[in-house]
Amino acid sequence: MVGSRDHRNLPRKPSAGEAPLVDPRHGDVEDDASSTVQRSFLSIAGSLLAEVSLPKLLLAWTLSIVLPAILLGLAPLLATAWLAKASGSIAELGSAGAALVLLLVAAVGWYGWRPLLRMVEANFWSLNALAVQPGYVMCREALRHLADNSLGGRFDASRLARRRAASSASAGAIVCIVSVLLAVLVWPATRWAGSVADLLSPQSLIVPTLANAVVVVSAYLAIAALAWGLADASMEQPRDAQAFDSEPSDGRRWRVAHLSDLHAVGERYGFRIESGRGGPRGNDRLEQVLDRLEAVHLDRPLDLVLVSGDVTDAGRSTEWAEFLDIVAGHPVLAERMVVVPGNHDVNIVDRTNPARLNLPFSPGKRLRQMRVLSAIATVQGDRLRVVDHRSGELVQTIGDALAQHRARIAAFAHTGSLRLSSGLGRVWNDQFPMILPPATEDGLGVAVLNSNAESHFSFTNALGLISAEQAHRLTVATGRFPKAHWIIALHHHLLEYPMPVSAFSERIGTALINGSWFVRRLKPLAGRAIVMHGHRHIDWIGTCGDLKIVSAPSPVMGVRDDEATYFHIHTLAVDPDGRLLRLAPQRVDVPGRPKD
Repeated sequence: MVGSRDHRNLPRKPSAGEAPLVDPRHGDVEDDASSTVQRSFLSIAGSLLAEVSLPKLLLAWTLSIVLPAILLGLAPLLATAWLAKASGSIAELGSAGAALVLLLVAAVGWYGWRPLLRMVEANFWSLNALAVQPGYVMCREALRHLADNSLGGRFDASRLARRRAASSASAGAIVCIVSVLLAVLVWPATRWAGSVADLLSPQSLIVPTLANAVVVVSAYLAIAALAWGLADASMEQPRDAQAFDSEPSDGRRWRVAHLSDLHAVGERYGFRIESGRGGPRGNDRLEQVLDRLEAVHLDRPLDLVLVSGDVTDAGRSTEWAEFLDIVAGHPVLAERMVVVPGNHDVNIVDRTNPARLNLPFSPGKRLRQMRVLSAIATVQGDRLRVVDHRSGELVQTIGDALAQHRARIAAFAHTGSLRLSSGLGRVWNDQFPMILPPATEDGLGVAVLNSNAESHFSFTNALGLISAEQAHRLTVATGRFPKAHWIIALHHHLLEYPMPVSAFSERIGTALINGSWFVRRLKPLAGRAIVMHGHRHIDWIGTCGDLKIVSAPSPVMGVRDDEATYFHIHTLAVDPDGRLLRLAPQRVDVPGRPKD
């Protein structure tokens, strides 16, 4: 009969309680798209090349590399041509006219030096990140890998430190020589003086402009790599901690729970970018960590709970909502918590696609920054203070400093307007470092730094940088408490640490671009400070000269649901001479949960 249905041929309806063909709670291969645990870098790079947006990539390269290179090569030609033409005009003005021009230039410099300095610094370190750091670091770590293997597993601290220093100097010299050879090869095509005729026929400037750009960049690369290598070689090399300090008979002690890289996700069964199905699902493990921490606190009270970055997996609003909801369930911990921004909080463009990129003027990055500030104001807004860039005083709490921008931030979050986005860039930079002042003149303070370099590409999101302006404010703020002791809290590791590895790929880390410079800036605090960070998910405790350093493992990443993780509670104390002591830490284990 027409329209009749043979029920024997229809799919069978699953009975109640029957397991699905594929359990969606366990995820699938799509969850491993960006996972460095489940996939190799080569495999991810292949996907990146297949999926990257070519128009966006072309525009990004033009703005960040091609255009600056053209400007570098064209600048001497245009400058000399303009001077040749303008010198006669200025001479006609007489001495009064020349003085007026000089005053005008001085006035522009006086009122515009701060944003100009910030722009120059940002571009300077971007150039280092693009041109110097990759080649120099690859060469340096290759030499160190060979040197470490030659030791045959015998990692004598002194010998290893000498070889690390020698590898740095050698890498700088090698990159310098290669750059000089490239400059010599291109030099015959360069031209450094322009004329008025060149301005009338700009096509004649194409070849010399490109040649000039290559020579300028090569010369800078040669000088910078050599300076970088010598700076790394001459500094105190990081070493493993040989022993912890003995507990003093009296004096104040502080118990600091150090958490890092919590990577809160926004879905109940969501997987994290780096771990994929090789890590835990959802936020159950994060809730376990805070449950264990609260139990420890009830037994022996904590003074501080430091979360040193990567609080979320990709800076999404749902991820921050999950984190804040979980923290709200532990008010006793929340009132002791200090949160630091990490690269996953501000630099991840798309958690499912490493080939995704934002253009430099995209509001996406600014939106993630405003989410971070909003969350920080919620958790610690009434305790941390900002450094006034004029007086250097700690005049406002974070909450008060951000309150005056509340309407603009809310409007931007609602519309994503480019106009509002550009106006909020200064708001982000002005908040760092955030300072938790010591309770007494010789007490313990915390300085929260933003160590995230500007990045608009998910695959290169992890680079770190401490700006000169931020370092200056840190010096001013800590200088107001000359007897105090400090936790310098940031996300990125200062340097690549002397840890034995089996594969060369493990050596290419993402430490601060200007790490050796920043270590030198911290030298006046070395006896009174400890640096605490995350980022690499490694458990490392050591020193760099007199500066104590603690790298926190992630209590969430890198293990499946049924595997255990851990974190540390550090006890800090002060000896009679006022030196900050690092006592043996307490390890807190977080057990796994049975499989479904």
